[in-house]
Amino acid sequence: MTAYFVGIDVGTGSARAGVFDGAGRLRGSAKRPITIWHEAGHVVEQSSEQIWQAVCGSVREAVAEAGISASEVAGVGFDATCSLVAVKADGSPVAVGPSGDPARNIIVWMDHRAAGEAAEINAGDHEVLRYVGGRISPEMETPKLLWLKRNLPQSFAAADHFFDLADYLTWRATGSLSRSVCTVTCKWTYLAHEKRWDAAYFRDIGLAELADEDFARIGTDIVDPGSALGGGLLENAAHDLGLAAGTPVAASLIDAHAGGIGTLGAAGTDGKVHLESRLAYIFGTSACSMASNEAPVFVDGVWGPYYSAMVPGLWLTEGGQSAAGAAIDHLVTMHPAAAEAASKAKAAGLSLVGWLERQATELSPDPKEAVALARSIHVVPEFLGNRSPHADPEARAVIAGLGLENDISDLVSLYIAGLCGIGYGLRQLIETLAANGMRIDTIVASGGAAQSNLVRQILADTTNVPVAVTDTEEPVLLGAAMLGALASGRYPSLDAAMHAMSRFSEVFAPAGGQVAALHEKRYVAFERLQRAERDVRALFSGT
Repeated sequence: MTAYFVGIDVGTGSARAGVFDGAGRLRGSAKRPITIWHEAGHVVEQSSEQIWQAVCGSVREAVAEAGISASEVAGVGFDATCSLVAVKADGSPVAVGPSGDPARNIIVWMDHRAAGEAAEINAGDHEVLRYVGGRISPEMETPKLLWLKRNLPQSFAAADHFFDLADYLTWRATGSLSRSVCTVTCKWTYLAHEKRWDAAYFRDIGLAELADEDFARIGTDIVDPGSALGGGLLENAAHDLGLAAGTPVAASLIDAHAGGIGTLGAAGTDGKVHLESRLAYIFGTSACSMASNEAPVFVDGVWGPYYSAMVPGLWLTEGGQSAAGAAIDHLVTMHPAAAEAASKAKAAGLSLVGWLERQATELSPDPKEAVALARSIHVVPEFLGNRSPHADPEARAVIAGLGLENDISDLVSLYIAGLCGIGYGLRQLIETLAANGMRIDTIVASGGAAQSNLVRQILADTTNVPVAVTDTEEPVLLGAAMLGALASGRYPSLDAAMHAMSRFSEVFAPAGGQVAALHEKRYVAFERLQRAERDVRALFSGT
């Protein structure tokens, strides 16, 4: 009987499931929307129960589309955003925000309510900060936990478990309290290379309770991604998912890291895999960039190094931006022609950004020439700060070169300038890694915002690095499915699963020539505008 593997991905706006065979071919997929609540004070929340129901609906539909039976599913893998979940021992939710609604028990990764707590932590001399690029982010979990303790002490005390969302999902599926080394190392300050939490850090920052409890509420059994958990699917979880009880379930990954696993293992033209010279670039709502190395590399302003957090045995260095696809979405809605374009996009059955991409392609059939459409407009799209390489959560966007034009062609120019800004930010990261001895010769792109050839070519041209894509339309789901394949015993290691289930389909080479010269000038402009924004902020600091 043919074995199939289910990959489950919970992003910021939806839960998705994909069914793959052992060669990594997608046989069926489905998704369900999930609700997100935004409130003043940078509050962004979700519901773990609603997410679970969305996961279950997606899995049932994907399995039905694949035309297979539940008994043919040999393994299940999860990935999710790095959001904080608070629950009691019986799984009932605990309120985490000002609304007091226990159903809203997730502080979403992009929630920046704990910016003050993060600044406090960064003012201290904590050894663990060496492993997050020197500065902890308000996106990470210890600042959020400190905020919760200070502002909602009853909720902090009532929660029996604090999970990263991906670990919550595996607990819900199997009952196992094991945490993935990926989640706790990248977002909770676990020192995977020493296999320990730093109790002094938690006591110093004001979370002594967690250390005094020997970290029972945040994880005492830390396992590698892909490890088989418990006895597989519990009866009730299997019923919810429409799968067989006991089906192996793998320890999880953060969503971006699943994208890395789903793409980086493809063989190059020489038939070999060169993990250490590749950068996984997952371009979605946010952008995550991940490079692996045999030895730890400490880079100021870049997260990590994290041991075994993505590829077992390798050190992960992680950059990116908190808003990437979301930044482009926001950028284009600011233009006077946005309403007209949105109406045309709706009539064409496209998103606004998708419609603008089509317009740009019609105006410039050769994507290498599309940069000319940006004309005089320059964008530093840091609407939600700079995650790397500057680690500056207070940074904000800069838009220069706008005139009084209010037509769609000018909106297309703004869109292309925004994409270039995303690419120049990625170039900054790649140059920073190179200055620290990590040289990248291939960007492996995935994610919903990187699906078009126009975007892929602009990324290649703005960074001057070739951009490769794999032959699956769902690389993040594939990465999660690879975890399930490993947990089932189909492959002896995650490396083996990566190599067997992933292949490159196309490589986009940088344009060179006059196009490269234009990008070089625009990159200089990008960095000048970025510096100017910091200088202007400094003028008003303390006022």
